[in-house]
Amino acid sequence: MQLDLTLNQLTIQLEWYEQLWAFTLHNQIAIPLAHIVRATTEEPPSRWTDLRAPGTHLPGVIKAGTYYTRQGREFWYATTDQKFLVLELRDEAYQKIVLTPDDHQTWADRISQAKANANGDIP
Repeated sequence: MQLDLTLNQLTIQLEWYEQLWAFTLHNQIAIPLAHIVRATTEEPPSRWTDLRAPGTHLPGVIKAGTYYTRQGREFWYATTDQKFLVLELRDEAYQKIVLTPDDHQTWADRISQAKANANGDIP
């Protein structure tokens, strides 16, 4: 997976095998920065009651695809490395996107900084 951050948008580009595990035909998710409420590296809650539709879940290995939770519709592509990048969203098809990129902390910081700069909150 590749992440790309511009002045006003975050793009998530999925590899073909990631699309396969997530059962999605879309290889790209584009999110305006204004729709990202928060980017964190905190481990998100995952319950056995979450409805997977469609997706893959092999406990301790991978959780990928669309999940319906108490909080709403979520997209997951998380593997065992537990390096979470959690994007809480508004005005999007998903309320949350959970990923596990290698440099999760760097991406959380970059997204938070880009949002601050876009809002004029320059430190």
